[in-house]
Amino acid sequence: MKPIVLASASPRRAELLRQIGLTFDIAESGVPEDEAKEKDPVRLAERLALLKARAVAATLTRGIVIGADTVVCVDGNMLGKPADREESLQMLRLLSGGSHDVLTGVAIIEQPGMKTLCRVERTRVFFRPLSDEEIHSYLTKAEVMDKAGSYGIQGLGGGLVSRIEGCYFNVVGLPLALTVEMLKEFGVRVY
Repeated sequence: MKPIVLASASPRRAELLRQIGLTFDIAESGVPEDEAKEKDPVRLAERLALLKARAVAATLTRGIVIGADTVVCVDGNMLGKPADREESLQMLRLLSGGSHDVLTGVAIIEQPGMKTLCRVERTRVFFRPLSDEEIHSYLTKAEVMDKAGSYGIQGLGGGLVSRIEGCYFNVVGLPLALTVEMLKEFGVRVY
């Protein structure tokens, strides 16, 4: 079997792939997340996943590269990783008591040949109403600066979420069922 490479430094994505028993190497793409200028969140997630996977695939002669990028979108506005605590506060106020979409683009590229497959998973996330006191407390206890939308569902942020519609793992950072299905198209069998 060809070696598999995750084109991401995200510990959450690596943990998810290990969870399903996949053996892989990690190679950070070095692609800045502001590289893709897209106004449509679905296209942005797809484009960034492709840019990351292509950057790593270009360094290989043989292998299968998985690239991914997650975008949080509320009322047509995309929320990236917060620049500072104040921006985190504003994001969480915006998400409080409403719903938003989490979109993760997954791109898989095989070398040699640059065979490419890219798909986007969407999950709707509902937040319970949050008081400013709860938001401030959450921000003192949770690391949010590296997370789109200023929360991580797999940690303390799980208490902010009242329910989801769709794939939980997508909200963590990598839709596992979709990724497994895509890998099958490259001859990789997880099960």
